[in-house]
Amino acid sequence: MLRSPISRLRAFTLLEVLVALAIFAVAAVVLGATYVNVLANYSAAAARQEHEPDLRFVRAPLLGAPDRRKAEAGGELALPAGGTARWTATITETSVADLFRVRWRCEIRTAGLPWVREENFLLLRPTWTDPAAREKLRESSRQRLSRRELP
Repeated sequence: MLRSPISRLRAFTLLEVLVALAIFAVAAVVLGATYVNVLANYSAAAARQEHEPDLRFVRAPLLGAPDRRKAEAGGELALPAGGTARWTATITETSVADLFRVRWRCEIRTAGLPWVREENFLLLRPTWTDPAAREKLRESSRQRLSRRELP
């Protein structure tokens, strides 16, 4: 018995084609979402680098402030490239003498929308500490260290 040439051909079933299309669609969606996230991250990194010189310029008065009250008052500065920046600082003492926890907030206003950056850091400033409070903190540190002495 002879078979026709068409019956000898093997082909994909409809179910196999649908499964292949579904796998391709899921892969395309995942790759598309990943690509969009990469573009968004590049854009955010570029914006961050764009304002970095301005942030260094605005951070300088805080880092150089000899008086804590002036540092906490904040300020407003004209930026070299145009625009203005307003900064504030919340300063709290730590359990270490002359070491302060600083929460710094800067708002840069240029021709576009305002851009805000907040930073938390530790700052060593002996001129900000009250001398009596410094001695209490140093004595407390000495006591903590003496309790941890090795035999």
